[in-house]
Amino acid sequence: MNTWIRRAFAALTAIVLAASVAACSGQSEDTPSASSTADKDSVITVIAASNQWGSLAKELGGSYVDVTSILNNTSTDAHDYEPTSNDISKFQHAQVAIVNGAGYDEWAVKAAEQSKAIVIDAADEGGKKTGDNPHVWFSSDVRVKTADAITAAYEKIMPEHKAQFQALNEKWQAAEDKLEEQLATVAQADDAMPYAATESVGEYLADDMGLKDVTPKGYKQAAANESEPTPSDIKQFTDLLKKGDAKMLIINSQEPSDMTDQLVSAADSGNVPVVDMTEQMPSNYKGLHEWITEIIDQMQATQKK
Repeated sequence: MNTWIRRAFAALTAIVLAASVAACSGQSEDTPSASSTADKDSVITVIAASNQWGSLAKELGGSYVDVTSILNNTSTDAHDYEPTSNDISKFQHAQVAIVNGAGYDEWAVKAAEQSKAIVIDAADEGGKKTGDNPHVWFSSDVRVKTADAITAAYEKIMPEHKAQFQALNEKWQAAEDKLEEQLATVAQADDAMPYAATESVGEYLADDMGLKDVTPKGYKQAAANESEPTPSDIKQFTDLLKKGDAKMLIINSQEPSDMTDQLVSAADSGNVPVVDMTEQMPSNYKGLHEWITEIIDQMQATQKK
């Protein structure tokens, strides 16, 4: 993170803290009543950096949690997001903070670290680190471990509702098991079907489906480093698509570019189906399982063309 961003972040934090102190010292007729305070304390306040993790937090907490997601639409890029003072305040007032980690949302990690919340780093829960593919919500293993960490946090804050949180976790796990069965069925049926991708957004899901990544190494490395691929890398990729050597091209519509358009055109020339994915969960889905199931169905549909 650049020095000016760190300084700006620190300044925002200081402003929020100062405002909080001023609010406390100036309480008079606006002080909440005992009943309103009790209502507020009856639920766990949860802040999530993005809606994919926020939806999971809600499923696991039910009526016992109040969840807010900072990023909740597909038009916002988490990598470059700059938090507002209001965003930072939400982290500082949360009891549980859920971040993605692995370098994906450093702004959220910083805010969470400076709060008193129980911090759950999804990538860290799944053994991923900065430099690894950060799109960890598409990994079955990371989802399960993050879900268990969230449930444990809820139980720590509200031990009297442990049985309810366990029941919600089991219900979620049953849905995850059903999703994994679908993934296994696809893996068995498609026998390492070759696919290519403009970037790594769908890599974990494709791995869970048993698909084989044939994206040219030079292009893939350039995409991972957020650098420009060489003309040779581009030609190798477009030739692969035009020949139909990949049976599916995965693109990230949240990262549009002339390069993506060129690769989609090459895929069309080779009759290679294109699967459009996003990083943030679209608002028409209620949760991760519904969203991922729809993506799997879309991938399966392309294979029948």
